[in-house]
Amino acid sequence: MDLLSLRYFQAVARHQHISRAAEELRVAQPSVSRSIIRLESELGIPLFDRQGRRIRLNEHGTAFLRRVERTLAELDDARREMADAVGAGPGRVAVAAETLLQLAGVLAAFRAQRPGVSVRLFQASLTSMRRHLRAAEVDFALASQPLAGPELCSVELAREEVLLAVPPWHPLAGRESVAVTELADEEFVSTRAGHWQRTLLDRLFVREGLTPQVVCEGDEAAATPELIGAGLGIGLMPAVARRALGESGQVAWLRLDAADCHRTLTLVWRQDAYLSPAAKEFRRLATERFMPRES
Repeated sequence: MDLLSLRYFQAVARHQHISRAAEELRVAQPSVSRSIIRLESELGIPLFDRQGRRIRLNEHGTAFLRRVERTLAELDDARREMADAVGAGPGRVAVAAETLLQLAGVLAAFRAQRPGVSVRLFQASLTSMRRHLRAAEVDFALASQPLAGPELCSVELAREEVLLAVPPWHPLAGRESVAVTELADEEFVSTRAGHWQRTLLDRLFVREGLTPQVVCEGDEAAATPELIGAGLGIGLMPAVARRALGESGQVAWLRLDAADCHRTLTLVWRQDAYLSPAAKEFRRLATERFMPRES
């Protein structure tokens, strides 16, 4: 069993597809297929279920993947630590986040402090963030939903209220607040399932025994105010969006009479991960930017 075959297995497990894994690895598809077959033969057990050309990780493959990712993550950490020890370049910082826009301020400050450091960003769902962290593909995840586990550390960066945005001519416009039960027949603009806005929307409605009517869903949260302003529906937006838009008249804002209607932003990293000097500097700047000290 060699490292190359483990990396091939990791890629196939991630994509659940031989061709896509081969494209990522930049090798020929037959090489990947042969490597997986040899690995399964050596282990004496199938790691994937196959049906025609489809391939899916089975329970044994899932268990094996957890250990492979842990092993490869340790090796990648060791490589970065040794590179830092001999001063081989300014380093790298990789971050996964649901919305990359919220990283702009931190990255500007980080670039000023560490101009030569390579920065990699991944837009990812909560599930993908956990995988990125486990595989050591990122140093940090910036999460708007709870991302916890015995292998993870985190620091809360910000906590803000989530508001309801409606078109300016909507019957609710002009009110200070509204109950969730009053929104049962409203149409919502939201993100896809898995993103924090949709998770919060579903949770608020389930608590009242309701299901939200989502008529527009996507991955581009920044487009939500314009879609609401165009009359496609109403939607949940963080208070920072109201501050950014000001009183432009694009949407009207209300508070929701509901407990726990807020977003908590946390910075998450692997407990046993090696954090380079550049990564530690990023964490320090993120903490200071999101939680400025009182004067």
